[in-house]
Amino acid sequence: MAQWTSAVGAAQLARLLTSQQARPAGPGTRRPPAYRSLADGIRLLVLEGRVPVAARLPAERELAVALAVSRTTVAAAYEALRTEGFLESRRGAGSWTAVPAGNPLPARGLEPLPPESLGSMIDLGCAALPAPEPWLTRAVQGALEELPPYAHTHGDYPAGLPALRRTIADRYTARGIPTMPEQIMVTTGAMGAIDAICHLFAGRGERIAVESPSYANILQLMRAAGARLVPVAMADGLAGWDLPVWRQVLRDAAPRLAYVVADFHNPTGALADEDQRRQLVEAARSAGTVLVVDETMSELHLDPDMEMPRPVCAFDPAGSTVLTVGSASKAFWAGMRIGWVRAAPDVIRSLVAARAYADLGTPVLEQLAVNWLMHTDGWESAVEMRRTQARENCDALVAAVRKELPEWEFDVPRGGLTLWVRTGGLSGSRVAEAGERVGVRVPSGPRFGVDGAFEGYVRLPFTVGGPLAEEAAVRLAAAARLVETGATTGTEVPRTFVA
Repeated sequence: MAQWTSAVGAAQLARLLTSQQARPAGPGTRRPPAYRSLADGIRLLVLEGRVPVAARLPAERELAVALAVSRTTVAAAYEALRTEGFLESRRGAGSWTAVPAGNPLPARGLEPLPPESLGSMIDLGCAALPAPEPWLTRAVQGALEELPPYAHTHGDYPAGLPALRRTIADRYTARGIPTMPEQIMVTTGAMGAIDAICHLFAGRGERIAVESPSYANILQLMRAAGARLVPVAMADGLAGWDLPVWRQVLRDAAPRLAYVVADFHNPTGALADEDQRRQLVEAARSAGTVLVVDETMSELHLDPDMEMPRPVCAFDPAGSTVLTVGSASKAFWAGMRIGWVRAAPDVIRSLVAARAYADLGTPVLEQLAVNWLMHTDGWESAVEMRRTQARENCDALVAAVRKELPEWEFDVPRGGLTLWVRTGGLSGSRVAEAGERVGVRVPSGPRFGVDGAFEGYVRLPFTVGGPLAEEAAVRLAAAARLVETGATTGTEVPRTFVA
C-alpha cells in the first residue's frame, strides 16, 4: 500500500518552485549546483506547508520536463532529499514527502495557563478574549429567571433546548438560509460538535481532508479519533483556498470528511470569497465527501464596513453535503461552552442518537443564557464589543511587531483573532522555547500542521493590546535574539528555514 495521501503534479510543483522568492547571493558566493537548488526548494515547500507531508511527488522524468532540466538533476535532488529525510520512496509506489526523524523541534502548546499561575508571563497561547461585561452577567441573570420550569424536568436535552434550537434556526433563516429547528443540534462548544461529527462519519482509519495549516486543537481531536489526515496546502498569504488542488485531493484521496474554516481561517485569517465557497461545495458533492464548515469566527470581522460573503451552507441549504458548526465561544466568551451543528434533519437525528454514548446533552443554564442573549440586543452588543477590542488589539500588535521585528512577515487579516507570522528564517519552535524564558508564551507553527511543517512560523493572537502588546513584541524580539545567537541550545542555530 502506498504511503502517500495526496499528489502534487509536475506542473503544480514547478509553479510552486518558480513562485519562491529568490534571495540574492552575497559577493563572492558560489551558486549551488542545480540539483542542490532544486532539493532546497522542495525542502522549503515542505517546511512551509506549501507541499503537504505525505504528498506524492511527480516522477523524475515528468518533473524534469516541467522544469526544463535534465532527469539527472531531478534524480540527484530526490536522492539528496531522501538522504536528509524529506523524501521516502518505494518501488512501484513512487516518492512522497516526509520530515526527518526527530523533526519537528519541540512545539509549544495552546493550552491556556491558569490565571493565577501567569505571574509576569504574557500568554499568547490561546486566541480568546475576556468576557464582554455587563452582558455575561446579564445573560446569566436572565437564564436564572427562566430556569424554574426546566428545573422540574430531567434536564437532559440531547438535541438541545427546543427554544435555543428554534432561535439558532431563525438566525440562519434571517441570513438567507431557510432553516428548521430539526436541522439544529446544540453541543458543548464547537469541539463537541466536530467530535460528534467525526465519530458518526469518520471511523478509525477514515481519511479527513484538512487545510494546511489548520486549527491545532481540531487536528489533535481528529488524530485521537483515529482519522488519517490528508493535508491540503493553503495558498500564499490571505488568498486562502487553492480550488484545483482541493478538487484533486477530494477526487484522488476520496476522504469521508473535509474540514474547513472559511471565515477568518485559524491560523492564517484568510476569508473565502463566494466563488471559492461555491466551488468547494461542488467539489465535495462530486467526490461524495461531507464538508464540515467551522464558522466560529464568522462574526469577528474587523472592518465595520465590510460585507461578508454568504455562508458556505447557502450553497447546500438542505445540509446534506455541508455540515455547519457554530459556537458562542469565540464571538462571545470561551467560557460559554455552547456550540451547534446545522445539517439535514436525518443527519441531526443520527448525531443525537450517537450522542447518547457521549455526553447526553449540553448544560441547560448556559443554553438559556445564550438564548437570552440572542433574544435581546445583548448578543449584537457583546459581539460589537468583541470586534472593537479585537480591532484595537490587532492594530497595537501589528504596530509593535513591525517595530521590534521588522524582518518578520505577515498579512493583516480582515477578521478573526490571529496573525500567522513567518519568523524571518528562524525556527518557530525555538522562538517559542526561548519566549518562555523571557516571559512570553506563543504556539509554534508545527502545532498547526499535520506532520511537522510550518517550522518557520508562530501564531500571534489579538488577545492583548496597548502597552502589553508592545511588551509582548519586545519579549519576542529578545527571544528571537536568543535563537539567532544559539543561546537556547548552547550552539549557534543556523537560519535553516530560508532557502
